[in-house]
Amino acid sequence: MGKLRGFKQFNRVDEDAVNPKKRIGNYKEFTKDPGDQKLREEGARCMDCGIPFCHGGCPLGNLIPDFNDAVYKNEWQRALNVLQSTNNFPEFTGRLCPAPCEESCVLGIIEPPVSIEMIEKYIAERGFKQGWIKPDPPSERTNKKVAIIGSGPAGLAAAQQLNFAGHWVTVYEKDNKIGGLLRYGIPDFKMEKSVIDRRLAILKAEGIKFSCNQNVGETTSIDEIYENYDAILLAIGAGIRRKLPIPGHDLDGVIQAMDYLPHSNRYVDNQIELSPIYNAKNRHVIVIGGGDTGSDCVGTANRQGAKSVTNFEIMPKPSKFRTSEHPWPYWPFTLSTSSSHKEGVHRNWSIMTKEFIGDRNGQVTQLKTVEVVWEKDSSNNYKLVEKPNSQKFWPCDMTLLALGFTGPVQNLAQTLNLGIDDSGNIIANNFQTQDPKIFVAGDARRGQSLIVWAISEGRDAAHHIDKYLMKTSTLPLKNDYGDLLTPKVG
Repeated sequence: MGKLRGFKQFNRVDEDAVNPKKRIGNYKEFTKDPGDQKLREEGARCMDCGIPFCHGGCPLGNLIPDFNDAVYKNEWQRALNVLQSTNNFPEFTGRLCPAPCEESCVLGIIEPPVSIEMIEKYIAERGFKQGWIKPDPPSERTNKKVAIIGSGPAGLAAAQQLNFAGHWVTVYEKDNKIGGLLRYGIPDFKMEKSVIDRRLAILKAEGIKFSCNQNVGETTSIDEIYENYDAILLAIGAGIRRKLPIPGHDLDGVIQAMDYLPHSNRYVDNQIELSPIYNAKNRHVIVIGGGDTGSDCVGTANRQGAKSVTNFEIMPKPSKFRTSEHPWPYWPFTLSTSSSHKEGVHRNWSIMTKEFIGDRNGQVTQLKTVEVVWEKDSSNNYKLVEKPNSQKFWPCDMTLLALGFTGPVQNLAQTLNLGIDDSGNIIANNFQTQDPKIFVAGDARRGQSLIVWAISEGRDAAHHIDKYLMKTSTLPLKNDYGDLLTPKVG
């Protein structure tokens, strides 16, 4: 715990941020360091709750009270050691995690919960600044070789764990740079890519090899990899985008979010010029989808100088507070207002798009919508009902579809004759597919989910791969109890 009765003495502290009107002028991170004293006070708020439900809320099982206590006592190196014992990349999760741990914080029953994510971020940043986070190559090698296909958080976490165990690890990535959706998907204003490059330099120094521009199964032979490695991990994510097959869906200006956001990432990285197709400047932009990806589209469109940004969500507007359907300590589906929303957006709930309308040149100019209500049927299941006389037309020059993903791209699984479940995910038992040499982790195994879950999956998959190769493993394995408390979809 932190300070005895510290939660009564100190109020919750969150990061301050640059004014929205200023920060949308660039793509830099915009949060402000609260300073050591405020961080220590926040650590002091961690109470002696007896059963730390935050452990169950965290997919990694982070030892949260322990590092909170260390921060309160100004023992930052101990805090880092505790944090790194369960989390390979706290600099990622400290910026990008929706913090399910905070929703299961016992203090949160009566007061605002401890700012766990913020503390995690600044423990990691202190570690880099002080030089405590540095390469830790294995003292011995097993001469076993593992190929990891995909360099997102699941692949990177597995790579580091397997390298710790002494195996030779090569990570194959289809894009020109390492990071998966961390690199090409997450906007720079949420995490600058220097944060990835800083960690990547450590992983390389530890002995992990990286091979970019390798689209395994397409331009790179999976058969050759299969023959040359002792084990293979598929960490390919859930890359099939959900479509909106309504009239006009093929008009110009109707764009998938995961085409729009990666293009912006490459533009910010000075790899390309910003294409007029993906430039929201002086355009009326409508984002369909109210999740994190939709929020990222809102923030990006505002930085590009959109004339207006509107957000549609088919679900009803959530409550600001927990309801009886989602009691503590479970994840509450409450109203979330992101930093991008605060930068300017018109949010609309219980609205369904019926048609994209275009001009004679094939460019979208309007959206036709109806309002909807969710009613329970005789089986107590919700069904969607259109509200009569609620049709509306919205001016629109660009529509961004942020509708999530439906599963991994299937070519590799089909080539390797792997099983696929009804949701389109690759079937595995203890992360091992029906081919004992091939393992799968992350969104490709469990479906679209959170970055923190991807890291957890990569760590656990590494344990099972190590055990397969060596008959036993000293790599840690986390019990999956957190699955009961945290959402599977980000």
